[in-house]
Amino acid sequence: MNMPPFAPGVIDILVPAEQKIPFVFASPHSGSNYPPDFVHASALDPASLRKSEDIYVDQIFALVVACGAPLLRALFPRAVLDPNREPYELDPAMFEETLPAYVNARSPRVAAGLGTIAKVVANGASIYAGKLRFAEAERRINTFYHPYHRALRHLIETTRQRFGCCVVIDCHSMPSIGGPMDADPGLQRVDFVLGDCFSLSCARAFTATAERTLKAQGYQVTRNRPYAGGYTTRRYGQPIRRQHALQIEINRKLYVDEMTYAPLPELDRLKQNIAALVQALAAVPGQERVLSAPVRRGMT
Repeated sequence: MNMPPFAPGVIDILVPAEQKIPFVFASPHSGSNYPPDFVHASALDPASLRKSEDIYVDQIFALVVACGAPLLRALFPRAVLDPNREPYELDPAMFEETLPAYVNARSPRVAAGLGTIAKVVANGASIYAGKLRFAEAERRINTFYHPYHRALRHLIETTRQRFGCCVVIDCHSMPSIGGPMDADPGLQRVDFVLGDCFSLSCARAFTATAERTLKAQGYQVTRNRPYAGGYTTRRYGQPIRRQHALQIEINRKLYVDEMTYAPLPELDRLKQNIAALVQALAAVPGQERVLSAPVRRGMT
């Protein structure tokens, strides 16, 4: 599978020699290349900044290449810019100037401090000691956001041209306990949360297959709560165009020490189970009726 160059150092695309399944996997939050000027400007130490990382998620899903699917991964950290947002979800209180009218300053993500340029990390700690210039936000959006989504759109369109359909799997991890900015503060979380925008972003068969497979492996699984799917799932999940999107959230306690970020021995087992999940999902598009079935609001 040949790919044109896409923003080296900003994103990376792992591709199989031949794409064999109509899937595109994306890891938008596992990047850990912190720009020195960003770290210097932050009010937090480097370890605290990592609270927002979906640590090791790109490694967990790297196995999809052997299954015949590409993996897009952001190399930049979520604390610098979050590509799983609209391009301009920004908090006016973070900036020195009045923001342009096209900025979405009223989204729930902005209210939680987790816009395109985040105000806080996952535990609620403020990232910046002072205010930013809007020019800095534009620089990050042009440097990080747009290259990521250009690459994702290219992968989706290439897959649709080759197979007549595409399934985007947006890959994430979550803290084991809901944070202060989450919908479930202080609550213990299940092992996996599957987000399909309440059955709007993909055919029900994909979500049902993922849930059934993970439960058979012994995991606790819920759908859409506390995570129903972010911008990527909403934007690219268009079942009417035979284009589906499913968000997968993995509880970090399954594979990493959340205090030290050291991988746990269970990481290898998790990788094996994810490989089995990918194989199960890859069997779904063979059912033609699944890809063309209408998706109805509220159906799970």
